[in-house]
Amino acid sequence: MALSKEKLLELIARSSDIVVATDRKGHIIYYNDGASRSLGYAADEILGRFVAVVYPDVEEAKRVMTAMRDSGYGGPGIVQTFQTTFVSKAGEHIPVAMSATLTRDEAGEPDGTIGFAKDLRDILRKDQLATLGEVAVGLSHEINNPLAVMINQVDLLEGEIDTLADETDCSVEIERLNSIRREISRVSEILTRLGAMVETQSYETMKYIGPARMIDLRGPRPPRVPDPRLKDVRILVVDDDMGICRSVEEILAAEGCWVETANDGLQALRCIESSHFDLVLTDVVMPNMDGYELYNALRERYPDLPVLMMTAFHYDKDHIIKRSKLKGLKGVLFKKPVDPNRLREVIVETIQHASDSNGPD
Repeated sequence: MALSKEKLLELIARSSDIVVATDRKGHIIYYNDGASRSLGYAADEILGRFVAVVYPDVEEAKRVMTAMRDSGYGGPGIVQTFQTTFVSKAGEHIPVAMSATLTRDEAGEPDGTIGFAKDLRDILRKDQLATLGEVAVGLSHEINNPLAVMINQVDLLEGEIDTLADETDCSVEIERLNSIRREISRVSEILTRLGAMVETQSYETMKYIGPARMIDLRGPRPPRVPDPRLKDVRILVVDDDMGICRSVEEILAAEGCWVETANDGLQALRCIESSHFDLVLTDVVMPNMDGYELYNALRERYPDLPVLMMTAFHYDKDHIIKRSKLKGLKGVLFKKPVDPNRLREVIVETIQHASDSNGPD
């Protein structure tokens, strides 16, 4: 049975492809349901408008019309699977493959165009996923092996440090090794998430620089739930770097801590004389009174007040932390940048240790 003109028009109207027709002046005279779904315009919003409205600019519309009149894209008056870009009502750029033809009047003169455009976003996304899969397999192979070697070498290095240190405190060096372990673990987690993206064929992108975007490998970020063990803990942060003071204060305040800051050891002592604190978190190198001098003063005046020391990653030139550890300092963490998870973890450990030490026998 032959397909009637009415049935053909009904199929075109309901097609999921974008179908747009124009008159000889380039005004849109036909716009199907697929075009409405992809481009976001209702028919009454776009009928009668110049066709350039669906392109990024007039130049792109002219490029398509020039190709349609060139015999190199399927024949005179025709383009086949010609790639171009449409722009939705919301401003989204949509890559499409278009097949179109010039329409002619009874005299054989061009009187408009009709085009069928395929939205390529899903197809391109699948191509990108296939590429991502190949990259993920290569990365996992090329990176996981060196990571395993690095972990083994860190373990061996820790054993060497213990042997060479003998009776000397080596907590700073061990903390550095633990920091390396944490970063290796982060790299491994990123590779695992990349593999999961390939398996689920799903990924998100995020803004990078200018118009460029990059795949978001950070993983799901559930809402941060404050640690109940830190609620209402009173902490004095001592650092001559105001940026460090502010960042640490923000991290701890989000946990429900009560935080006060001081810029050196002398100011810290004045704060402690006027207020009660559950813990002091102090930098190592400061003017007027450094971390070691502050620790000794607190140990003498407030022996039950737990103290944590912060140091830049490779800086303990004067062995302040080692000397403090020998006199009873329990906690050390590295800053610049401050690791929020490690900060919370060490504070909880230090407070718990102080509680256990000061509790009933």
